[in-house]
Amino acid sequence: MRLLSSVAAVAALALTTPAFAASQAAAPQAAPAPAAAPAPAEEAESPEAAAFEAKGEAFGEKMETMSNEMQAAAAQTDKAKAKTDLDALQARYQPEVDAFADEFQAFIVGQGGPADQIAVAAQRIKSIPAKVRAQAEEAAAAPAAAAPAQPQ
Repeated sequence: MRLLSSVAAVAALALTTPAFAASQAAAPQAAPAPAAAPAPAEEAESPEAAAFEAKGEAFGEKMETMSNEMQAAAAQTDKAKAKTDLDALQARYQPEVDAFADEFQAFIVGQGGPADQIAVAAQRIKSIPAKVRAQAEEAAAAPAAAAPAQPQ
């Protein structure tokens, strides 16, 4: 069983999302789990695990796209339009994020993963759109706040 490699792939995916990584830095963390021993070479990955890894990779790409779109929307000079666009982007991506988090939770728990820890991870995944949005808004506001202090 390659449960740990699938978990590691999804965890790495989630942690590479900028907002998720930033939230991890701010939140107190339990000691990391010890690294798993590599699976024996003759043990093949299950089709379910391979399919889930592919979903994880596709999810990562969608989160990258969402992040780029939110950054562009937040950077607009018309703040009312920026808010409207960010609302629309968050509403568009949230169902996909929720579905992936639910699939992640069901898959890992189905493979024998600790249900309580996986539930926490699924909730963190579901919060990615809001966190990415907050970061995009902060980044857009930062140059505007710093601009008056710079000599012209």
